[in-house]
Amino acid sequence: MPPAGKGRGGEPEATIVDEREVRRAVAAAALGNTVEWFDFGVYSYLVVIISQVFFPPTSSTAQLLSTFATFAVAFLVRPLGGFFFGPLGDRIGRRTVLAITMGTMALGTLSIGLIPSYATIGVWAPALLLVARLVQGFSTGGEYGGAATFVAEHSPDRRRGFTTSWLEFGTLVGYSSGAALVIALTLALTPQDLVAWGWRIPFLLAGPLGVIGLYLRFRLRETPAYRESSSSERSGAAATWRSLRTIFGEHWRPMLVCIGLVLAFNVTNYVLTAYMPTYLSAVLGFQHTSALVLVLVAMLVVLGLIVVLGNFSDRIGRLPIAGLGSIALIVLSFPAFLLMGVGSIPAVLGGLLVIGLMLICFSSTMPSTLPALFPTEVRYGAVSVGFNISVALFGGTTPLVAEALVAATGMPTVPAFLLVVAGVVGLLAVWSTREPAGRALPGAEPTATDRAEARERVEEERDEEQ
Repeated sequence: MPPAGKGRGGEPEATIVDEREVRRAVAAAALGNTVEWFDFGVYSYLVVIISQVFFPPTSSTAQLLSTFATFAVAFLVRPLGGFFFGPLGDRIGRRTVLAITMGTMALGTLSIGLIPSYATIGVWAPALLLVARLVQGFSTGGEYGGAATFVAEHSPDRRRGFTTSWLEFGTLVGYSSGAALVIALTLALTPQDLVAWGWRIPFLLAGPLGVIGLYLRFRLRETPAYRESSSSERSGAAATWRSLRTIFGEHWRPMLVCIGLVLAFNVTNYVLTAYMPTYLSAVLGFQHTSALVLVLVAMLVVLGLIVVLGNFSDRIGRLPIAGLGSIALIVLSFPAFLLMGVGSIPAVLGGLLVIGLMLICFSSTMPSTLPALFPTEVRYGAVSVGFNISVALFGGTTPLVAEALVAATGMPTVPAFLLVVAGVVGLLAVWSTREPAGRALPGAEPTATDRAEARERVEEERDEEQ
């Protein structure tokens, strides 16, 4: 939809978005995100079995640490994916790059399901697993920043919190679907069959799921903000090296804020989704299936609240919600682990729900907050780079660090310390951020759903500038 400019009979300078196009963009990006994170999440839910299949039978702790190290390596390569795909998305378009990341992720995940075991090919098994995880990590480096940018640029200013929150809804659906499938396989198969071949099924599903994701993403139009940007912005100034120089040279302050917000978000995320199944089974003694069920129940309980809080953030702002989550991490993390340490199912579920509620304070607001930190010409690249640097250094290493801390100290509550630190960093980042709710994205015109709202948005922007 073309912008409504004041050259046409005095109409305001704003972009009128097509609501049907917004819904299609949100649905396709969220469904694609579901597929992407189903692929990435099943690894963490099968970590105990993968450790037995791909690594030599030494001690169970060594196997787990080796598997978590392979999990973390995929995150360490994610910044490279962000450096590559992010500026590429600013140069050739958001939609095209999101389709590429979808296909690459599906290929990496499918490959894991086809690798022979350590008993069959020896050290080649963990080596090939590492390569597949690197492919996964590289593709994921361009996924989140692109999906958040894509939906944020399609959204009207006054509803951006609600529309972008569906991305994280899709993420948790992907994680939950992966957990549900692993639980079903665990109940349906004998332990021997699950280790021999059953664990491969979720990874082999990556093929058809990837085709679905590609179809959904290729049906979308480019975002209004990207279509409005000039060709000169897409050529020389958006070339990869020059774009990165601009990001780090001119936008280093919002980059630091982005890294801090993502740290708080992803440490909490990976404690719940990636580490808790192993923590409940290896530290608290639950059956692996029971641990997965408890984590799945906690995620399903908080799932619907993501879009509720996203909608609420359009009214009261993103920062009060993210700030509340940061304070909760500082105050409630140790009580949550102490509660889980009681060992009963209600107590464990209560502790998981506390972590889940802290998580959705970030998952409901970050997809709309992070793109608003940067202008259009570097938005995809800056969000991708900042997000993945933070995830690589702090988020993806969380399960490994938490497991190592428990092994070294023998204290079952020590992972809470990671959440407290994340809360402190998150609070500092929130304090350093300008409230983005209801405002136009930097470098883009105000967006609205009709001409009356467009006039109001332009007047609001003019008042703020004065």
